[in-house]
Amino acid sequence: MESPVVMGILNLTPDSFFDGGKYDKIEDALLRVEQMKNEGAQIIDIGGFSSRPSAQMISVSEELDRIIPLLKEATQTYPNLIFSVDTFRSEVVDTIAKFTAIIVNDITAGKKDEKLIDCVSAHGFPYVLMHMQGSPETMQVKPEYDDVCFDILNFFSSKLTELRKKGIDDIILDPGFGFGKTIEHNYAILKNLELYSVFELPILAGLSRKSMIYKVLKTKSEDALNGTTALHWQALMQGASILRVHDVKEAVQTITLFEHIKTS
Repeated sequence: MESPVVMGILNLTPDSFFDGGKYDKIEDALLRVEQMKNEGAQIIDIGGFSSRPSAQMISVSEELDRIIPLLKEATQTYPNLIFSVDTFRSEVVDTIAKFTAIIVNDITAGKKDEKLIDCVSAHGFPYVLMHMQGSPETMQVKPEYDDVCFDILNFFSSKLTELRKKGIDDIILDPGFGFGKTIEHNYAILKNLELYSVFELPILAGLSRKSMIYKVLKTKSEDALNGTTALHWQALMQGASILRVHDVKEAVQTITLFEHIKTS
């Protein structure tokens, strides 16, 4: 990527930590897609299943019922946008294969569904490889590492070998801020994010309004925009290629200023 890009978050779930329930009507969701596009998002990440530890388990059919109507409308209305689907289920990946310009954003690295990696390979989708210790249900129960930064490095190295053997080469790396990490782990990863540039692949930073920000600031996710912007700048300094965000305009402005300084 010549310049970092913004991935706008669109949760179609009632229980996501920041915007759950805001876009459960397709009309509202389409308006949000349009707004994020106009604000400069190049990728829209659509999620029909919440990954928070207390989230309700839903069926594949319910997940599809949430995302397919929007994907159908949005891909037709905005053919120049790239859409990412946040899922770990092979049945969902099979169903979205009829749409173009799709990225599979899998928080489980294929551990929840043994068919998923083969499914991604069969359809030729780009793939977001994310690190998570444990599962969404257990990930925040006393996470421990020998060295969190190098443990993630070794994880990426091992999984990339596996993915390439399956014919998947279009890969984005996500260290998984907040997924099986303490606040201290998260800041160590952010401080050393450039470590993962050794793989010469795009690095995704999903920092937006997370507890690693608002707990340090002793505030709430609703008041964590300034903190998010500060950490986005650090991520860009460390080589992030994609910022996954709730607040597109502010992230685009951050990238614009960052790029201006680089070329001054």
